Amino acid sequence: MPVPPELLIFARQLRQQQTDAEQLLWYILRDRRFCNFKFRRQYPIHGYILDFYCHDAGLAVELDGGGHNDEEQRQYDIERTKILEASGIRVIRFWNSDMFNSVEDVLEELYIHLMMVTAKD
Repeated sequence: MPVPPELLIFARQLRQQQTDAEQLLWYILRDRRFCNFKFRRQYPIHGYILDFYCHDAGLAVELDGGGHNDEEQRQYDIERTKILEASGIRVIRFWNSDMFNSVEDVLEELYIHLMMVTAKD
């Protein structure tokens, strides 16, 4: 199914306006630097834009800032995750602050999720 042009434009804008946490994670994930898995950033799929997406692992990685503490945003995130998981995409979420304060923990959890895919093969 083709991606609506306005969603592609918005994804491009998000790539140009990455948060510091997204820039740090992208530096780690890009060019198959992490476990040799290919990740895409600000990837449009199913009407949503995923912060990071690995097609081979069927894994979305979301980095959330303080705005995700809002109850309305939390409910939106829960519903969005349900829709993505129903289509076979696992979603893991980290706080932006985790990228700076606990980057090793973030990478360890990401590694575990990626190895679950490898173990299935």
